[in-house]
Amino acid sequence: MRAAYQYRLRLTKNQEREVERWLDMLRHQYNYLLADRFNWYEQNRCSINSCPIVCYLPDLRNNPDYFSQKKTLPQLKKDRPWYKVVQSQVLQDCVKRVDLAFKGFLKGDSNGKKSGRPRFKSKDRYKSFTFPSLSKDPINGNILTLPKFGKVKMIYHRPIPEGFKIKTATITRKSDGYYVTLSIQDEFVPNIIPVDSATNPIGVDMGLKSFLIKSDGSEVPIPQYYRKAQKRLKKIQKAVSRSKKGSNNRKKAVSRLGKAHKKVADTRKDFHFKTAKGLLDNHDLVAHEKLNIKGLAKTKMAKSILDAGWGQFLSILSTKAVRVAWPTALNAGLVTVAVNPRNTSQNCSNCGTKVPKKLKDRIHSCPHCGYTEDRDVNAAINILKLAVGHPVGNKAFRVSEPVGGVGKKPTLNLKR
Repeated sequence: MRAAYQYRLRLTKNQEREVERWLDMLRHQYNYLLADRFNWYEQNRCSINSCPIVCYLPDLRNNPDYFSQKKTLPQLKKDRPWYKVVQSQVLQDCVKRVDLAFKGFLKGDSNGKKSGRPRFKSKDRYKSFTFPSLSKDPINGNILTLPKFGKVKMIYHRPIPEGFKIKTATITRKSDGYYVTLSIQDEFVPNIIPVDSATNPIGVDMGLKSFLIKSDGSEVPIPQYYRKAQKRLKKIQKAVSRSKKGSNNRKKAVSRLGKAHKKVADTRKDFHFKTAKGLLDNHDLVAHEKLNIKGLAKTKMAKSILDAGWGQFLSILSTKAVRVAWPTALNAGLVTVAVNPRNTSQNCSNCGTKVPKKLKDRIHSCPHCGYTEDRDVNAAINILKLAVGHPVGNKAFRVSEPVGGVGKKPTLNLKR
């Protein structure tokens, strides 16, 4: 099991200058290695489909992969002695970043989806470097020891759980200071409870009127942090636009704008963590929709969807569900189940009849069985039934007795 803990650093002025120096050298090396990859790419490809029978073929050079570029680092330190201050594994991690970026451009990920052409990094775009390995006990009180960099002071607000080993440390420059992200690992793997053994399951339907609606009828209000901060952000953005490029006033305005956006993001993330904790404290199974958030973010509701942060919340929920069992193996990890949202809002959760509704229709009223409920609550119930293995639709249910009148619920026999 692996997790990441982030702490804020309290660096001295000399340490801040040293961090900026490392970032600048690593940025130059990243751009140099990326340029070498692009040179190989341009020299070893042909833009036309056919060539004449007699033509000159230039000598092809070997592909500059991760290992060949890593072998150039000793010569780099001989030619540019100032690179000796950077820890060797930090330089190797820089080579790894170039390799991953270029492979994503040429080959794509495991699903075959390719990323865009890698960009050269400007000073403001290269913000972090990673120590791939640390000493056995790098933390002493609130002091973190980093290889070749030295000891740094951090706000140690959350102790590392017992039994976990610190694998890597990443120093990141943000708008309001410097942070370290510690990647910790433990050999413990929690036993996830079976879905059919859940004693207190709940289904949730993500929304924009309310952040989420539970299948028991309760809801969590949507905070809309970005919309509430828009007036303040607009004022700061106007100050940035009116400042002269390259001036100190513009740098200060950009810094204020970054801090304002970070405050919105941090507040939203805190809300997501607290909401996820509230769900997992009271339920051992949480069912939710498997949403295409990237597709929804291209619609007219993009601002509201991105402000709600559904993707971040569902990621936090699934991660925290497994980590409930830490630090002992006595408890089983909880379960989150993502189901296909198709027709969950249209089908009746009582009889399974499909009742077409437009987005503006907020009340579900079934003409077949007379069941009336809020549209989102009806969808949450359908999501829960799908998660525990009950099909939802006309073939899922049959009515054993005729409906006696509107508002009366018939007796239902569930077909497995």
